[in-house]
Amino acid sequence: MTLSGTRGRDKRPAFDKLCRDAARREFDVVMAWSVDRLGRSLQDLVGFLSELHALKIDLFLHQQGLDTTTPAGKAMFQMMGVFAEFERAMIQERVRAGLARARDEGKRLGRPPIVPALEKRIREALATPGRPGVRVIAKQFGVNPGTVQRISRPFETSPVGAIAVQ
Repeated sequence: MTLSGTRGRDKRPAFDKLCRDAARREFDVVMAWSVDRLGRSLQDLVGFLSELHALKIDLFLHQQGLDTTTPAGKAMFQMMGVFAEFERAMIQERVRAGLARARDEGKRLGRPPIVPALEKRIREALATPGRPGVRVIAKQFGVNPGTVQRISRPFETSPVGAIAVQ
C-alpha cells in the first residue's frame, strides 16, 4: 500500500522507519524515485534534508538526477519542494472547484441513498430486543456497517450547536 507524501511522518510507517534508521546511521545515502515521494510540504522536505545532512547522509533523487552533496543540488532540492507544494495546492483547488461546479449543477455528491424499504427493515432489525450487533445486521442486509450505524443514530453526528431541520 502506498501512502501519500502529504501525510505526516506518523502516518507513513515506512518513511518513519527510514528516519529512524537514518538516526542510527544504518546507511550513507537515501535514494528515492522523486522528490514528491518524500513529501509535498516544503517545510517537511527541508526539515528532512536538514536532518539527513546533520547525520552526514546524502540524498539522491532519480527522476530529477539530483544529488544533494553539492550546494547546487541542495538549492535545486528546495526549489523542487516548492513546486511539489504548489502542485498539491493546485490539485486541491481543482478538486474543490469541480465539487462546487457539480453542486451548482444539482448533482448529488457522496454515496447514493439506500432504498427506503431497506432502511425500514434495518430500523426494525435494530429495534428488535436482543438484536445482534451492527456488523451482523449489516451483513444480513448486504450493506456497510457504517450505514447501519448511521441509521441507528441519525442525529448524533451533528456538530455541537447545529440545529436539525426536519
